Amino acid sequence: MPSGTRARRPKRTSLPWTTTFALAIKNVLRQKGRTASIVAAVVAGTAGLILSQGFIRDVFVQLAEAIVHSQSGHIQLAKGGYYTYGVHQPDKFLVSDPEGDKARIASLPEVEDVMARLGFSGLLSNGRADLAVLGEGIEPDKEAKLSSFMRIAEGRRLRSDDRYSALVGKGVADALRLHIGDRVVLMVTTSDGAMNTADLEIVGIFQTFSKDYDNRAVKMPLSVAQELINTNSANTLVISLKHTSDTQRIAALLRERTVWRDQEVRTWDQLNDFYPKTVEMYKKQFGGLRLIILLMVLLGVVNAVNSSVFERTAEFGTLRALGNKGRHILRLVMVESFIIGATGVTLGIGVGAAGAYLISKIGIPMPPPPNADLPYTAYIRFSWDAAWTAAAICLSATVLAAIIPAIRVARIQIAHALRQAI
Repeated sequence: MPSGTRARRPKRTSLPWTTTFALAIKNVLRQKGRTASIVAAVVAGTAGLILSQGFIRDVFVQLAEAIVHSQSGHIQLAKGGYYTYGVHQPDKFLVSDPEGDKARIASLPEVEDVMARLGFSGLLSNGRADLAVLGEGIEPDKEAKLSSFMRIAEGRRLRSDDRYSALVGKGVADALRLHIGDRVVLMVTTSDGAMNTADLEIVGIFQTFSKDYDNRAVKMPLSVAQELINTNSANTLVISLKHTSDTQRIAALLRERTVWRDQEVRTWDQLNDFYPKTVEMYKKQFGGLRLIILLMVLLGVVNAVNSSVFERTAEFGTLRALGNKGRHILRLVMVESFIIGATGVTLGIGVGAAGAYLISKIGIPMPPPPNADLPYTAYIRFSWDAAWTAAAICLSATVLAAIIPAIRVARIQIAHALRQAI
């Protein structure tokens, strides 16, 4: 070698991205046992998240529909202050033009129906005992369409041709030992401050999702309630929409209308404040469940990836000896984990969707929720939002689980790595 000439180092080779992906796919297919164990963990995690979130979503939907279609409707409109003070003085909070308001609201295309209600408190007697109740005058035909979640335990619903007839909650019937055909006396205070009574026949006993409501509720035709209270008006207008998802938009529209500026517009979730609290509680519980599933996937994947990576130490040492840098080894391991994770979440979405369909076909018998007497059947509501969220979580967990083992093997000395093959 001529003096002054320096020896050149052999040029290092590196793995292009295309070669990395090709080699990663071959390695994934070659390590069938390890790959299958990691894929199984990812599939289980993804499907578990989809099914659990679908179950919680069904709880939210069924509870919301039970509230809407057994008691409150989608939206209620009443004179300002009624929801704060109207329970004790309903005659002071009457809608001034209920028929005109009903016609204007019903003209909105999203509205299914509008009905008037007149609420009051009174004393119900069967001749042997008395019970303080919350009475409600209703439009029977319209309420029958709305109250699809209200179950008639005995008897029948009110009809438009009923006169002095009443529906009572199951709790009221149990407290006074009432049966179909029994007659009761309802005593109330009129709008003038006088006492008035009505002799009513029990034609039905009902149950809703709310035990507290059933313990105090008495329903009768609106005309009878107006005669009792001595008024031609109503306290609330109950709006039934074609789609529950339109609730907030229609409520905002009603609040903007100048004709209703002196009235309160309440949505079903505002009228039942336990619903958002229940939703928040379940969301936190599901957050904890999602964290547990994530940890299970991480632990399963970390264990499998660790074993796989360190069993292939000699292979990675050979790649290093051929001139590849540690970052190329790191990239190869990460790409392999990504491929395995992507395969697992794809299969997991399929398993989750199939499981949701099959379980929903059968149904899950559930006991009555808190403060209720009626059991119900739960389903799994599959949604693509939940599926993509579960896939993102499990894919991220798979890739993250490979980082530490990949860094360790990328930093191992070449000589030490090659000795592992001996």
